[in-house]
Amino acid sequence: MKLKEYAPYAADRVNGFMKAYLDRLDKDAQKLHESMAYSLLLGGKRARPLLVYATGTALGQSEAVLDYVAAAVECIHAYSLVHDDMPEMDNDKLRRGHPTVHVKFGQETALLAGDALQALAFQLLSDPDSGLSVDSVARLVQILSVKAGYSGMCGGQALDLEAEHKHLAMDELRLLHSKKTGALIRAAVLMGAYAADCRDEQTLSKLDEYASWAGLAFQVWDDVLDVIGDTSVMGKTQGSDQSLEKSTYPSLMGIEKAKEFALECAENAKNALASIKEETTVLSEFADFCVARDH
Repeated sequence: MKLKEYAPYAADRVNGFMKAYLDRLDKDAQKLHESMAYSLLLGGKRARPLLVYATGTALGQSEAVLDYVAAAVECIHAYSLVHDDMPEMDNDKLRRGHPTVHVKFGQETALLAGDALQALAFQLLSDPDSGLSVDSVARLVQILSVKAGYSGMCGGQALDLEAEHKHLAMDELRLLHSKKTGALIRAAVLMGAYAADCRDEQTLSKLDEYASWAGLAFQVWDDVLDVIGDTSVMGKTQGSDQSLEKSTYPSLMGIEKAKEFALECAENAKNALASIKEETTVLSEFADFCVARDH
């Protein structure tokens, strides 16, 4: 299946699974439950779940098992966006074309919604009905906690806050984004592989190399879109990085060089897949998508 068909299929699948899982939770804290559903189900590319499904199915795992893993990664991504949008961080009012969670539900509820979504990710991974082996669960929890925490996404967010109104060198910017954006993309690919009980070191290494380059391509193109994108298409405020005087690839390289670098990263990602014998068409096409999207 090509990415054009697979992407909406994967998005529909994980959306349906997440909605059903949320619906099974009690509604005692109704406002919190509503804010969690709002942040988790309100659109989005579902890029990380797609990577879980594409990698895991290529290596032989069933979609029913991968549902839990894909939803867990998306919960972490959703919680990070809730907190990232808050006044204490980027103070964004728009996300996916709708009011951000703190605007709609209040800051206190938004904080709790993010906390609860983070916890829900690990609830999903450790759910006894998932069909994952005990060994796989341990590995998945380890990967996600590292890539989402201090050594990954949260550490990258801290570096991002410290970088406001500062000029970063290229290596500093790359480190920041390898943590803030790249870490969770790497987690999605590796978790798909480990959920399929892949233990071949060369395959895992090449998949991680692929994810690292794809994550960088994704972030560089995000920086490009922040300059040239349309708010109505992107679903978030265009120019938000510029307003905070953040260092970006276009600000350091110029817009055309940044575009060229993004394309180079996408090619490197595809090249990393060359030695993997399993079907990786969707993963390869995802690398191209990273640098062709308008939002």
